[in-house]
Amino acid sequence: MENELPVVVIGAGPQGLAAAAHLVEREQPVLVLEAGESAAAAVAQWGHVRLFSEWGELVDQAAARMLEPTGWERPPTGYPTGAQWISRYLAPLAAELGDRIRYGSRVVGVSRRGRDRLVDAGRAEQPFTVHIDAADGAEYRVDARAVIDASGTWSTPNPAGADGLPALGERAAAELLDYRIPDYRARTKYEGRHSVVVGSGHSAVTAVIALGRIARRDPATKVTWVLRRGTVGNTFGGGVADELPARGQLGITAKEFVDTGLIDMVTGFRVEKIARHGDQVLLTGEDGRTLAPADHVAVLTGFRPDLSFLSELRLELDATLQAPVRIAAEVDPNLHSCGSVAATGARDLAQPEPDFYLVGAKSYGRAPTFLAMTGYEQVRSVVAELAGDHEAAARVELVLPDTGVCGGAGLFDSTGTAIGGSCCALPERQLVQIGRAPASF
Repeated sequence: MENELPVVVIGAGPQGLAAAAHLVEREQPVLVLEAGESAAAAVAQWGHVRLFSEWGELVDQAAARMLEPTGWERPPTGYPTGAQWISRYLAPLAAELGDRIRYGSRVVGVSRRGRDRLVDAGRAEQPFTVHIDAADGAEYRVDARAVIDASGTWSTPNPAGADGLPALGERAAAELLDYRIPDYRARTKYEGRHSVVVGSGHSAVTAVIALGRIARRDPATKVTWVLRRGTVGNTFGGGVADELPARGQLGITAKEFVDTGLIDMVTGFRVEKIARHGDQVLLTGEDGRTLAPADHVAVLTGFRPDLSFLSELRLELDATLQAPVRIAAEVDPNLHSCGSVAATGARDLAQPEPDFYLVGAKSYGRAPTFLAMTGYEQVRSVVAELAGDHEAAARVELVLPDTGVCGGAGLFDSTGTAIGGSCCALPERQLVQIGRAPASF
């Protein structure tokens, strides 16, 4: 009976849909549970943003093989927006998967039938139980022979507070803060006003470029870019050395705007307090500095995985990143960002809980370096392993592009030196184990 149970995939985003396509191709029953009312619901929320990956890096091969008999045509070269990614690829793929996707189904818990995390006896022989809250208020559960969590990190953005917790007053001012890239095409909301962007990753760079273009048209517009690190460091990325040209161009353009004075950069500013000032916001740092009142604040400090509904599973996660321990050293921005990170597969992602896998952005925990093609390779390998094709699971079918950056990308001290190690000398890592069983491979 258990062999007839489906593999449950949590999330109908790019990696979840790709996992489903691979499972269908290998004739494995699959059920995709999506909290939103449509596929790629998270991507739709940043549909106005253009990706720095080209079409060829955004389409999974099993998904393409599923779509081609329907008359679907692979998009040509170019860099789509999130909305174009959905309309030209993700939505058609979801339509082809049909009723294998269940929308309005939020997963609120995963466990083993009749076994909480303390019970050893017969644990691996029991199917998973996936508990779901439906959009209509009903709650139910489904059994699964394996679970692939591709739910991403979009629902849990990091706060502005420099200690990883909301700054004093941040919750009270939340309605005046954006935790995702705003749609700056609505220029009149930002022209002639003061906008602040907090963060140093690609989302923050994308935001300051959009605001810089507004400031170039309207000199009364003020843009402040807030970095926690003491110096600029490698904020502008690898430039022409980046093997993803559009990603490199982001840093080049942002630097031009800073150099010409369209963007004011404030370094070493670690937000401690946020206060409302009428319809504006005041940000105060740990050193007592307070920025000029801001009309708009974009808090683009990254995301973190939601592990709350996995509390009854035995997981082995890195203490720093909350990522599977075998991939953490490759993706930790405190350690290095020189060269490309290695492709990861089923063996790297395996957990002490057999047949449970974190894939996609969630597998990187709090690290910001995830690419769609990385996730497609992950799900290809994981599905091969679940289908019993261990040779294919062990094979690496992906070469990742170099970032062109060498030097820690995380916390910097006042000299610009990465705290926690250099890019190529990895210090020992602390391990946190959630659950008692050892890794089972």
